Amino acid sequence: MTIDSLVKLIVSAAVIEMMVTVGLAVAAAELVAVSGNIRLFARAAVANYVLVPAATVALLLAFGAHPMVAAGFLILAFCPGAPFGPPLAVLAGGKAALSVGWMTSLALTSAVIAPAALYLLLPRVAGSQELTFAVVCRMTGTLIGVQLLPLAVGLGIRHFRPGLADRVLDPARKLGRLLNLGAIGLVVAVYYPLLADVKLKGFVGMLLLLVASLAAGWLLGGRDDGSRKTLSLTTALRNVGVGLVIATDAFAGTPAVTAVLAYGLLGVLGSLLIARVWGRKPGRSRTECVSETLRNRRKTMDRHRRT
Repeated sequence: MTIDSLVKLIVSAAVIEMMVTVGLAVAAAELVAVSGNIRLFARAAVANYVLVPAATVALLLAFGAHPMVAAGFLILAFCPGAPFGPPLAVLAGGKAALSVGWMTSLALTSAVIAPAALYLLLPRVAGSQELTFAVVCRMTGTLIGVQLLPLAVGLGIRHFRPGLADRVLDPARKLGRLLNLGAIGLVVAVYYPLLADVKLKGFVGMLLLLVASLAAGWLLGGRDDGSRKTLSLTTALRNVGVGLVIATDAFAGTPAVTAVLAYGLLGVLGSLLIARVWGRKPGRSRTECVSETLRNRRKTMDRHRRT
């Protein structure tokens, strides 16, 4: 087994486990509430499938990116629905249920939208119709195999066997953290020479894309600050796990993998920083914020006990 095959195997296992875990935590009512609300889903769809790809293409053209770098960024541009969205939305004072609904809906729809969109855009950056056809075929299989089907399995267990879902959810989350850390560590170790070659110009471009993604979600998030924060973070976070599986399969050993990994890490760290800033109320210390959070949790638990 080659090192590239090992990377693909480990990353695929991490993504599959992560998507099953996401499904285990999602109640059908939460998914229906968002996907059934045309206006809510339309906002998320426009932000993630129109504004983010448009900003990505504009920046790639402005910076004169290498074709393989451009391919990596385009893959991420059409891979929304990152599982990190809901916890960061909670940290930022957003709406957890809304984030879960948006995340799941985007993960499901990307299996259809991403291959079609890349079929149209990749020839302009990769410069090969044969390469594009191979990428689209592999991407379709990847999205179905490592994202759509595992998510459906988790959702099915939650719907038909909620007791089982509750019992395995916490162990699944712990296993997911270990697999994700291992996968990211392996990818960084293998592709470190390529990551080390990322220049200041590249980091500036990635920061601009992150800001543009946050702004797209904020503008389309509605009038309520909680909804704006939620869609902003949902839009900024791309599904780097799925992106890495696609990139390591179709573009192993190229700057496409570097682009996916570098921007994926930057997106997670940048979104985490923004979420922590948004989660703090002006004029209050961190200890006070934590104390209030604990008090609110106790009140919620008391209400559940009384009901």
